[in-house]
Amino acid sequence: MNGTPRLRSGYPTTPQNQQTRNEQHGSATGVASPKVPLPTKATVSQESQGPMIPFNLVDAPSQRLYVAFFYLGLIVWRLCDYYALVSEETDSFQLFMKWVIIDGVVLYGLPGLKIPRLQWSSTTMTMLFALHAIFDYVLMFRVPIPLEAWLIAFTRVFYDRELAVSERRVKPANVLHNASLILGKQIIHILPEGSAMLNPNQTAYCLDPLTTSVDLPIWINQTSPILIELLRIDVDTNSNETLAIQAKEIQRLQKQANKQLPNRATTTPRLLMYPVKQTGLYRLQKVVDDSKLEVQRRLSDTLVVRCPSAHMKVVPETKCIGDLSDFNLQVDATPPIQIKYSKRVNNEDSGHAVLSIPPKNPVSPLMRQRTSGALVGLSSAAHADVSWARSQSIKLSVNESLGVSGQWQYSIDEIVDGCGNVVNYAKRRPSNLHGRQGLIELPLEQRFSVYERPKAALRGCDSQHALQVPKGKSIRLPLEISSTGSENVAHGNYRVSYLFTSSAKILSNQEHAEDSALADFRSGSHISDYEISQPGLYTLHSIESAFCPGEIMEPSSCLLSNPPEPNVSIETQNIPDRCAGNSIGLLVDLDLTGTPPFRLSYNIRRRGGPVTPRVAESNLLHTQLELRPTHSGHYTYEFLDISDSVYREPRSLRNQNLVLEQDVKPPASARFLDAYPSRKTCIGEPVALGVQFSGEAPWRLDYELIHQGRRRKRRIDGIESSVHTLTTDELNTGGEYSLALIAVTDKSGCKASLEQETKIEVALQRPKAAFGLIESQRHILALEDKMVRLPLRLQGESPWTVEYRNLNQPDSEVARGIFKDSNDGIEVAEAGTYELLQVNDGTCPGNVDMTANRFTVEWIPRPGVQVSESATITLVGDKYSKTEVCEGDEDAVEVCFTGTAPFEVEYSHRVKPERGSQSSNTKRFTAGINVASLRMETGEAGTHEYKVTKVSDMSYNHNPHKFSPVRFEQRVHARPSAAFVEGGKTYRYCKEGDASGENVPIALKGLPPFHLEVEVRHHASSKPELVTIPNIESHKYSLHISHRLLSLGTHAVFIRKVRDAHGCQRQMGQEAPRIQINVAEVPSISALEAQTDYCIGERISYMLSGSPPFNVLYTFNGQERKASSPTTNFRRLAEKPGEFTITAVTDQRSGDCKAHTRITKVIHEMPSVRVSKGRTATVDIHEGGEAEILFEFGGTPPFEFTYTRSSNPVKGKKPQVLDTKSDISYDYSKTVLASDEGMYEVVAIKDAFCAFSTQKIAGKSSRKLLA
Repeated sequence: MNGTPRLRSGYPTTPQNQQTRNEQHGSATGVASPKVPLPTKATVSQESQGPMIPFNLVDAPSQRLYVAFFYLGLIVWRLCDYYALVSEETDSFQLFMKWVIIDGVVLYGLPGLKIPRLQWSSTTMTMLFALHAIFDYVLMFRVPIPLEAWLIAFTRVFYDRELAVSERRVKPANVLHNASLILGKQIIHILPEGSAMLNPNQTAYCLDPLTTSVDLPIWINQTSPILIELLRIDVDTNSNETLAIQAKEIQRLQKQANKQLPNRATTTPRLLMYPVKQTGLYRLQKVVDDSKLEVQRRLSDTLVVRCPSAHMKVVPETKCIGDLSDFNLQVDATPPIQIKYSKRVNNEDSGHAVLSIPPKNPVSPLMRQRTSGALVGLSSAAHADVSWARSQSIKLSVNESLGVSGQWQYSIDEIVDGCGNVVNYAKRRPSNLHGRQGLIELPLEQRFSVYERPKAALRGCDSQHALQVPKGKSIRLPLEISSTGSENVAHGNYRVSYLFTSSAKILSNQEHAEDSALADFRSGSHISDYEISQPGLYTLHSIESAFCPGEIMEPSSCLLSNPPEPNVSIETQNIPDRCAGNSIGLLVDLDLTGTPPFRLSYNIRRRGGPVTPRVAESNLLHTQLELRPTHSGHYTYEFLDISDSVYREPRSLRNQNLVLEQDVKPPASARFLDAYPSRKTCIGEPVALGVQFSGEAPWRLDYELIHQGRRRKRRIDGIESSVHTLTTDELNTGGEYSLALIAVTDKSGCKASLEQETKIEVALQRPKAAFGLIESQRHILALEDKMVRLPLRLQGESPWTVEYRNLNQPDSEVARGIFKDSNDGIEVAEAGTYELLQVNDGTCPGNVDMTANRFTVEWIPRPGVQVSESATITLVGDKYSKTEVCEGDEDAVEVCFTGTAPFEVEYSHRVKPERGSQSSNTKRFTAGINVASLRMETGEAGTHEYKVTKVSDMSYNHNPHKFSPVRFEQRVHARPSAAFVEGGKTYRYCKEGDASGENVPIALKGLPPFHLEVEVRHHASSKPELVTIPNIESHKYSLHISHRLLSLGTHAVFIRKVRDAHGCQRQMGQEAPRIQINVAEVPSISALEAQTDYCIGERISYMLSGSPPFNVLYTFNGQERKASSPTTNFRRLAEKPGEFTITAVTDQRSGDCKAHTRITKVIHEMPSVRVSKGRTATVDIHEGGEAEILFEFGGTPPFEFTYTRSSNPVKGKKPQVLDTKSDISYDYSKTVLASDEGMYEVVAIKDAFCAFSTQKIAGKSSRKLLA
């Protein structure tokens, strides 16, 4: 058995461990292995660790087989999930994440089983996991995979052939992309001329403690310098030194410059940034390139100076209004200098100021315009005097009047030195410099608090008007404090000083004595409460606030005096009656002492009567008091007290016993009871006045009425009552009347003259009322329910009482209004015609102007909707009925609006379709005029009902209580339809067959009879044939197409239009029902393109009609050929120039019957061009020179060609296109002169028929190349 040979297993043998192999190898060779120390127990167990499932249970091949089955099970499960995803539309993302997790667990967990040959590296596992994730994404998100397109594209990579006109398969790319059509290039080199320049942009540079070095730009062009020398002249000492930049440093600077350039060619200009740390004038003195030659230098001197700086010399911040700012600016810079500072007053910008400081040295080059790059002489640069470039320290004084109180702030914004260095302090405030080590902060701002100066003056007292105070009393010093800037003082706590001289020491000229006292006091407000009591002369000396001294205004002096106390002495004498001789009163002479005016109080007592207190006032020191009672009796007069303007408290006179007594019999007298000096009355009415008499009854009264210089005297006898009513005659003339009491006689017969008179104002006319005009009429249109003011025009005396009514409301009460203005108005809230009834002014009843007694108020009409009846719309019941229309027809209702445009309209639209449920919606539109067209919805057949529910206009919003909806409806008929019973079917006709043919069944819907219109269109013709079929009485019809309408080929038959008995028609569009009719007795061939001329590489296409396969007979360059086409398309690739003519065609049905034709196409060769005889030529020229470029053409003139100028080729870099030009040649060659450096090559060529380009867009024809 052991000798029996065994077949190899289907699985490879399990690999043995390395130790076994080594042992076997060692025993086989017979070489003893070296002795090594035995491993420890832990090492042995670790090395002997086998697979997770021991091989003695399941061998390695079986384990791999089980893993394969498990993997196939996962694939089946995955496909089941994909099927569920497609059929049930489950969530793609969840399934994707599910399988990504499962694949990750399986793939990354597989090495843990330690199955031989399934233990891959981590890189392999990651790639496998990525492929599985991509596969999961394609499946679960159903990503379409264009396998067929990929297969075709893949096949074309290896085999891309096409039939040509020579009936052989050629590769289209070889025909289309013939690189030999454009050959040759010409390269022009311009020999370089190097140059160098220091600071080409004339940038200003400066150094300060923050900027310790600056980079001077050295511009180099067309050169590679190995030595650069800079001349530096020190501005402080005028000493000079030469700075040499060696090759190593230059290389470092060039590397830095190359980083800033995308193109690192040696011909590209560069800026070498050389750092300097010292001030001075720098000049590029020498530049040597790698050819040991000195490079041309462009003269440009550069100044590096100390950076300009400025700061404030801070002064105290407290100032008074009117003071000068008086602060200094310290400036350190190279002149000429410009310093800009700003001013803010009370947090508001008050402008900027710019100060210019010229240099002390008038020959400074910085003062004149710089016309060249040199700042010092060319020959004596090393010994030049550059002291004008030194930084100078200058102090500037700023003196401005501080005319406004508040907070002032001056800030340095910017300083510019003579070189153009700018330091902007507005952006770099000191607060931004905190933390800069070693930097001393200098003040950049000067602040002032400006206070107003106080002013003091005396009010109500001056040298001519003294203050009078009772003895022992004090009075407030009438001091008033104001300020120079406003009426109110902004701050208190004032110190006021004054001079005082007592009354006894005042000089005769009312001036202070030499020993006058100086006193002061403090006041906390603008009105002083300081009290003075000593009589004498007070004069303000000075005033100052807590911050500023003030000013004493006039009047500043005041005299205080103590006048004598008031007193009175009296003397009396009787007043006799001239007629009867009786005493009728007392005449009392009063001698008054004190300060007028005086007020004297006394009592009058009649025996048996009450005490009557009286007061007598006088502005004089001597006056008379007449005591004349009106009734007889014994009278006692007692004087009680007296007061004056200083001593306002009454001083009693009882201790002087000033009492007078007298028996009095008064004479006859009369006076008006009414104390008013004038009265008003109406014209044509009498006046009644009350008159009171004194004396003994009966009385006789004489009076007169005076008007316009005429007097009418009247007398009344036997008046018994002490009060009598005097009634005048009717006053029929307007104007002023005077009623005077002339005399009165009592019982004693003594006649007393009277001086009683009153004025009577008689109105010139009675009051009058009328309505005014509004816009020249007594008619107004207003918004409903809004208050309207009707203008009144009133004449007479205010106030007026006017009665009016609304004639449109006869049952309403008469309204009454009181008006104080002659142009007042009546406010009403109801429409109607208002009539004025009566008017009264403050005195008289008046008249109403009957020509202007009515005013009409009408409301602006509310918005409403009306539909005008016509032949197309009529009113049926409570709604309008519109003429029936067809589905889809345009129809509208003309709606008229009442009110003020524009109108906002809302209406509802409800549809009751022929089939299905009802639907409704609400729509809105705006009408700009009083007429609008409401478009009818005819897109759905059925009954359409419209209801206008809301209308608002410019004047009114919608009011549902004052609007009646408008309804109208319309019947919309469905459009008829027609369709072929067997739509899409192809009916075959024979062109030369029987006159009869197949009938095409058509099904119709609608109300018969029908009118049908059918279109027959040939596939090669743009003009269709129309067939009209009228009066189809049924819903089915058999259509027969006449042979005269059919020609060879395929015809499409469309139903274009159908109309039914309602007059509705349906116009079929692109989706019209169609069938095809194939007329194919003999085949035919037609060109798909109308063009005759073709270019090599283009495809010549034809359309065949008949029954495939087809045989096409043609000639190419006189040689007859035959080709077969299994489809109706016949296409050949034009690979050679020549004449291609189709002569005949046959198909399967026609057999040997040929359809003879002659379709000729001419294939032209592609144009070609040779530059420099088709070679790459290099030409070197100098700057300004020219080189000839020769273009040679092949093809049919004229030739249009496009050529480019690219950068000269550099190894490892693609040339850049610098210029593109187009030209034309009418000959087979052309020479062009060029002076610009670069590589010239043709990229496109076009002749009379064809075009070719090396840059054309893929897929576009070569003849669409040049414009």
